[in-house]
This record gives sequence, C-alpha cells and structure tokens, in this order.
Amino acid sequence: MRMFAGMAGVVLCGYVFSGAAAAADSRCDFAIGKGAKGLRSIPELTYEIDARYPHDPAAFTEGLVYFRGAIYESTGLLGSSTVRRLDIESGRVEHAVRLPDSLFGEGLIVWDGELIQLTWKVGVALVYGPDLSRKGSFAYAGEGWGGARMGDRLVVSDGSSRLRFIARDGQGGSALRVTAGGVDVDGLNELEVVGERLYANVYPTDCIVRIDPATGIVNGRLDISGLLPWSERPDGSAVANGIAYDPATGALFVTGKRWPYLFRIRVNDTERFKED
Repeated sequence: MRMFAGMAGVVLCGYVFSGAAAAADSRCDFAIGKGAKGLRSIPELTYEIDARYPHDPAAFTEGLVYFRGAIYESTGLLGSSTVRRLDIESGRVEHAVRLPDSLFGEGLIVWDGELIQLTWKVGVALVYGPDLSRKGSFAYAGEGWGGARMGDRLVVSDGSSRLRFIARDGQGGSALRVTAGGVDVDGLNELEVVGERLYANVYPTDCIVRIDPATGIVNGRLDISGLLPWSERPDGSAVANGIAYDPATGALFVTGKRWPYLFRIRVNDTERFKED
C-alpha cells in the first residue's frame, strides 16, 4: 500500500499504512500476522476480466452484493456511511440511505428478499427492503466486518482469523478458525458465498482467499492487485474490498475502498450454480 509523496502514514482500524513497503504488502504473499507463511503454500487461482464499470471513487466500500440484477453496496466511515443501490453499467447511485453519524457501515448480506447491513463496533445490524426502506434491526455480539449467508446462519468476520456463525436474529452461534498451511489467516473482511465455498478479502491487502467453511482451511488464493495500479489509488487505505457473486453466470464483481472501477471477473475454477 504505497503512500503518495507528501502524505504521512494513515491509521485506519488500528493498522498503520506508510512508506513504499506497504505497496508490496498488498499482494497475496502477505497476510496480517503469521498468515503470510501459510498463504504462500496455497495454490493461486487465476481469473479473467469480463468487464470494467465505473464506480464512485468516494465510496469506502465495506460490503457488496448482487441482488435482483443490481449491485448493492455498504460504505463505511463515521459520518458518511451509506447503503446504496447501483446501476452496474453506468456506476450511477440509483438510491442511497445514509446511516446515523454514530454508525460505521460494514458487511452486506441478502436474506430472503431483504438486505442486512452490519456495523463496525456497536453490534447493530440494520435490515432493509429491496427499495432500501428500513425494516428493522437486531443486535449481535462483537465487531462486524464482513458477512454472508450460509444456510440458515449468518457468517460474520471481525478482522481476525475467526469467523462466527450466528442465527438470523443475531443470537447464539459458533466460531471457526481460518488457517492456511496450518497457521491463522488474520484480517478476514468482506465475505461472499459461492456454492459450497466462502470467499474473503484479507485486510489490508488485495488478496482474496477461498475457504472450506466445514474446516476453515484455505484452499485457494486470488491476487487482484493487478486490477488497479497504485497510481490510480488515492492513498494507502484504498485496498481491495467487496465481492459479489452472480449465481446465474458464475461471475464475481470485485472492487475496493475508493476504487474508481467495479470489475466483473471469472475465476477459472468457479463453478456455476443455479439461483434459488
């Protein structure tokens, strides 16, 4: 994560970004903590770029889903967090709802025709209809970073190597440790379920890992740092974040914090699944 000339280090979510060394750290051969050694032992997945679309360069992307032919996005930062619906082709924000200034928007999940938006530290999930009208909220324990639906449970990340599986109302649950080569993979962020697999952005990098949700073992890694050169990023916080899956085509939509583009890619071993 390279900082541009004249810029001091950036502190975000407890992590410090500064200096030229950060650029190298964005690759998949780096993971927070001990996970680096483990990830180097995992096969790297290849992908093809299907399309590139405009994306709001001011959006601090925290969650991304494909739902009813549109992209829905959760953006973060206190005082400017939103949930929004995007037109894919133009990147236009068709509708947006701003969160209270005290809430930091995080992961976004589709659940039975509704959208669930996690928040960072306060343990509150917000529920919306497809038109982004508020339908309610519920509480959950711990921080919320990324989220996805797996069967009848929500799977939630908190920036560590641990995933939590909780009920739709935020209660109960169990935990799963995610490892690569026998060591923890910290920094798990945005999540997306693709068939029987779970994909996760690894913060603060441009790496996506593929996880077996039954064991927590990482069985593939995807380096998307080549999608956006550092010369086109505003600062060191502009790392990849956001994965949305279209089950009808097998394509993934990916972007990053303050990225000017949304990409549709196809992982070469991604299987196609029929939409429910």
